Amino acid sequence: MKEIKATIQPHMRANVIRALHELPHFPGVTVFKCQGQGRGRGQGGVYVVTEDSINYHPKDRIEIICANHMAGDIVAVIIKTAHTGNQGDGIITVADLESVTRIRTRESADTAL
Repeated sequence: MKEIKATIQPHMRANVIRALHELPHFPGVTVFKCQGQGRGRGQGGVYVVTEDSINYHPKDRIEIICANHMAGDIVAVIIKTAHTGNQGDGIITVADLESVTRIRTRESADTAL
């Protein structure tokens, strides 16, 4: 099983979620409001951090737990839908999960999805 975390621009969230729900057998998503800062420098620039200069930008983070075979399709949909070509489009990480258990039914592994 895989855990996909994507940090995206807030105005792209609805489009991304809509596109994900078009995938067959989409397992669901959790959405968080968050703030962040990227590399902090423009092309060729250097970012010097001072206490007054840290500016965080609003972001949305979506988290998805899915079967291994679905991860590639989910990542592709997020990239296609969230891409604007501007700085701050976001980042996607994919990690292997050791175990997953559904609390209500106590199902584990693939049956938990």
